[in-house]
Amino acid sequence: MLPTIAREGDVVVMIDQRKLPAQELYVRCKTAPEVARAIRTMVIRGAPAIGVAAAWGIAIGMRRSTATGTQKFATEFQKTCDVMAATRPTAVNLFWAIERMKRSFGAAVRAGESVGQVKDRLDREAQMIHDEDVASCRAMGAFGAEVVPADARILTHCNAGALATAGYGTALGVIRGAVERGKRVAVFADETRPFLQGARLTAWELVRDGIDTTIITDNMSAALMGQGKVDLVVVGADRIAANGDTANKIGTYGVAVLAREHHIPFYVAAPLSTIDLRTPDGDHIPIEERSVREVTHVGSLRIAPAGAKIWNPAFDVTPHRLIAGIITERGIVRAPYIESLKQAFEVEPALHHGGH
Repeated sequence: MLPTIAREGDVVVMIDQRKLPAQELYVRCKTAPEVARAIRTMVIRGAPAIGVAAAWGIAIGMRRSTATGTQKFATEFQKTCDVMAATRPTAVNLFWAIERMKRSFGAAVRAGESVGQVKDRLDREAQMIHDEDVASCRAMGAFGAEVVPADARILTHCNAGALATAGYGTALGVIRGAVERGKRVAVFADETRPFLQGARLTAWELVRDGIDTTIITDNMSAALMGQGKVDLVVVGADRIAANGDTANKIGTYGVAVLAREHHIPFYVAAPLSTIDLRTPDGDHIPIEERSVREVTHVGSLRIAPAGAKIWNPAFDVTPHRLIAGIITERGIVRAPYIESLKQAFEVEPALHHGGH
C-alpha cells in the first residue's frame, strides 16, 4: 500500500490523486500555502487525509517561520490555520485537525515554551494525528469485518480507501479487514461521477491488493441490486451530524435509497473525527460546490455544450434512517444515533492506539 501522505524533513509529500491511475506522481509541498493548494485542487482528498494534510501543513509552515518572539509567531500561526480552514468546507476532519493543532499551540504557550519548543510540539501533534488515523482505520476494519458475510459482494461509492486517509482506509479498511480474516469478498466500485474517484482510485487500490473488483457506472447500481448481486453497501463520510445524517460524495444518498428498497444493509465507515456533534442534522452541513469544468470536461475533452447551466455539488446527505450502522474505531454505532454517537466519545477505545 502506497502512503497517501508522508513527511520528509520539512517537506510534505503526497501522491497526486488527480493523475491516478495513469501515472503515480508525487507532489512535494515545502510551504503551508502549497499544502493548502494541494487540498483545494484535489491533489489529496478524502476527509481523514485532508485533516492529516492540514496538520502537516501547519507544522511545516510554522517550522519555516523566522519569528523569534512568541507574539509574532502566534500571529503567523493563526494566519496559517486560516489558510488551511479556507480550503474545503464540508469535511469536518479538516477543522478537527486544525483545532487539535490550536489546542497544542495553546498548551505550549501556557507552559511558557520557546518558539523552538512550540515548533517541536506542533511536529509531534501532526505526527500523532497521522499515526492515529492509520490506527483508527485498522480498528474500523476489525469491527467492520464482523458485518461482512463469509461470501460477500460489496458495493462502495467514491474512494474511502488508503488514498482517502493516512493509510488502510475507512470503507476499504472494512473490506481489507474482511479479506484478512479469510472472507471471500468481491467489490463493485461505482465510478462516481464527475471526478471518477471510484473508477480511478478505489479500483486502483483494490486491484493492487488483489481483491476481486468490478467497476460499474453510477446508474447501474439499481439493476445490480435488483438482480440480487449485492449483499452489503459500505461507504465513507465527510461529516456526520449529531443525529446520524451523513454527508458523503454526491450520489451516496441515491445508493442508500436503492439499498433500502432492496433490503440491503447500508453502512458508513468513519473515524470519530468525522462525527460533528455541533451540527444537529444534515440540513446544517455546508455542501461544497465545485468547478463546472468537472462536469463539462473529461480531462481536456469537452463533453457538454457551451451555454448549458451546470450544477456541481460535491456531496449529498444520506438521512440517518437509511443507515444500518456507523462503523467507528470504537465499534459499530447504531440508531438511535443522537444517543449512541454521544456515547461513542465517552467509551474507552476497544483497540488502543499506539503512542498513548
